[in-house]
Amino acid sequence: MFKNAIVRTPSRSMVDGITEADLGKPDYENALKQHADYIEALKECGLEVTVLPAVEEYPDSCFVEDPALMTPHCAILTNPGAESRRGEVAHIADAVKSFYDNVEEIKTPGFVEAGDIMMVGDHYYIGLSERTNQEGADQMIAILEKYGMTGSVVEMSEMLHLKTGLGYLEDNNLVACGEFLSKPEFQKYNLMEIDQNDSYSANSVWINGTVLVPAGFPETSALIEKAGYKVREVDVSEYQKLDGGLSCLSLRF
Repeated sequence: MFKNAIVRTPSRSMVDGITEADLGKPDYENALKQHADYIEALKECGLEVTVLPAVEEYPDSCFVEDPALMTPHCAILTNPGAESRRGEVAHIADAVKSFYDNVEEIKTPGFVEAGDIMMVGDHYYIGLSERTNQEGADQMIAILEKYGMTGSVVEMSEMLHLKTGLGYLEDNNLVACGEFLSKPEFQKYNLMEIDQNDSYSANSVWINGTVLVPAGFPETSALIEKAGYKVREVDVSEYQKLDGGLSCLSLRF
């Protein structure tokens, strides 16, 4: 069960964030409305939400998932592979340290963005991507093992982040699309296939029995409801324009 979430108010500069989506620039005012509803959804799932102020010099800083990994035993400040995002770590550090006594960090030449990390119990799958390298994954696994957890790497070639195409819903259920459907390490799970046209919705998030699903993907919502979960749809279309999804917008712990 999760008790807390940390989010950051989007900056006006978010309209100039990193993206390969080719969906146009976000509408800032609508992004704020969507963010407010996202916070409401987190509260509906029983979380205490800490809202950090906007940081204008970092357009992507509302995606707080990437600069830190929160585990039950420690927090790990990452070292983002996107050079323009590395300064975000210093801005999230105080909030992270207010909740954790044990705070570790990834150091150069290791790079990790926590959007590449999926937690399944005490095991953490770490995707090797353009943003997370082997050295960063090795450092992350060493830290996890120090606290009695485990980690393994996942080779990937199609997705920006591991969790772009995966969402673990607990109870052995894993929503997946694209290259992840055939990965041997995921065959032990009940794979819930997301159509490639709906791939954005593979980034659905389990929180205390409810699954947050991006609005606009009725087939994904129906698939998850059929598996026995309560679904809460959240419109994050402005964040989709920045390659960001539901998991990216909060740290949940």
